[in-house]
Amino acid sequence: MSLDDMLVVPGSKRPGRKAGASAVEKITRAEELRLQLADDIVRGVLAPGAALDETEIARRFEVSRTPVREALRQLAASGLVDSRAHRGAFVAQPSLERLSGMFEAMAELEALCAGLAAERMLAVERQALEAVHEELRVLSYDGNPERFAEVNESFHNAIYTGSQNGYIAEITLATRVRVQPFRRAQFRNLGRLAKSQAEHDRVVVAILRGDRAGAAAAMRAHIELVRGEYEHYAVTV
Repeated sequence: MSLDDMLVVPGSKRPGRKAGASAVEKITRAEELRLQLADDIVRGVLAPGAALDETEIARRFEVSRTPVREALRQLAASGLVDSRAHRGAFVAQPSLERLSGMFEAMAELEALCAGLAAERMLAVERQALEAVHEELRVLSYDGNPERFAEVNESFHNAIYTGSQNGYIAEITLATRVRVQPFRRAQFRNLGRLAKSQAEHDRVVVAILRGDRAGAAAAMRAHIELVRGEYEHYAVTV
């Protein structure tokens, strides 16, 4: 999946694409596998040390081994899979130090994007951000964490795009892919969707006011709360 595909937000256009197409609609098979396997690992369905056989996984999901290999490679980058030459892949658990480092980097990168977006976001991009924010508000009442997580990615993509810095957007997105399994899991906490929506609201208000420092601070606080929510989730599963 290209960076452009993942950064498309509601209301935006790309050459050769239908207006309004979202990153959710362009998800690849390897990405679907990664999300499913990540969920199984984080929820404890696949226990630490369990073997991850490429052939068996390919048969289960009725795909070739190519997207399976890509999914396992991405999961290894998140610390959820231990892949060794001539030994295969096994379920792993990221160390607290590694997880803390990933969330710390995520908080700073997202804060940087939000601050830049407050100063640089175009009018059409502000409208797109407000639209996806409203969609999340409605979803926060539905109690569907999987769908909320999908649209949440479009919300954050809109802010990356609004930073008007493709390089920063690229490295922020790459970091998010690694942290994504843990971010998705915390949406299962009771009442988390409404809390996330309130945190987003503070970010959006600051961006629309053109308040760079306020937007950065609100986003940083949001990601730090996401980390805390995941830690709470991890001890309850």
